[in-house]
Amino acid sequence: MKRNVKIVLEYDGGRYKGWQRLDSNDTIQGKLEDIVLKMTGNKTGIIGSGRTDSGVHARGQVANFIIDTDMKENEIKDYFNAYLPQDIAVKEVAFEKENFHSRHDAKEKTYVYYIYNNQVNSVFDRKFSLHVPEALDIEAIRKALPLFEGTHDFLGFSSLRKSKKITVRTINSLTMEKDGPRIKFVFKGDGFLYNTIRIIMGTILEIGTKKRKVSSIEEVFKTKTREKAGYTVPPHGLFLEEVKY
Repeated sequence: MKRNVKIVLEYDGGRYKGWQRLDSNDTIQGKLEDIVLKMTGNKTGIIGSGRTDSGVHARGQVANFIIDTDMKENEIKDYFNAYLPQDIAVKEVAFEKENFHSRHDAKEKTYVYYIYNNQVNSVFDRKFSLHVPEALDIEAIRKALPLFEGTHDFLGFSSLRKSKKITVRTINSLTMEKDGPRIKFVFKGDGFLYNTIRIIMGTILEIGTKKRKVSSIEEVFKTKTREKAGYTVPPHGLFLEEVKY
């Protein structure tokens, strides 16, 4: 029986070259497709809700694929987890309607970026948060966050070159939660351009360390010039947290 299988998975992206399958077998998509081949005997493409970059993690990545199977949902989940490495896990499996598409049907994606703001880095947080030893101007950061919300052309806050692709996106909310030295930035939006979250985070941190003014954000939106935005923070603090449909 033909089934459109939706999976929700989490992974530590530290040792992978991102989501998208490459010739080498060190991508998330590649690992999953190899297991589906073993499970069904057929080569099957797996569609992800989005392509996380090399070194980026996920707690709620969503993907789907179509196979001919009589297996039950829990049997498919158990099969995946029996063969996946310990840094990838399938948390949920559900049969969806024939036309469900994990990328096209996504309504909102939530990404989280973690900062560890202390002179000495945490032994336990170091793999999953960016160490920022300098003192941060939290009030300046709070003033900056709402300027990214709403519908804008994010070309200047991306690594894309000028192209015919539509670069307008909507950030529904950008919030900060502080718990001692741990700072969590939560991005909710309809989608994000290549490296946008990491460039926005670099811009926010430059504002927080007084290397740039809050007013510079509007200039980037106006000029659409990448060089006027902040640096690109490393990937290890970034998580795809949730995808809503």
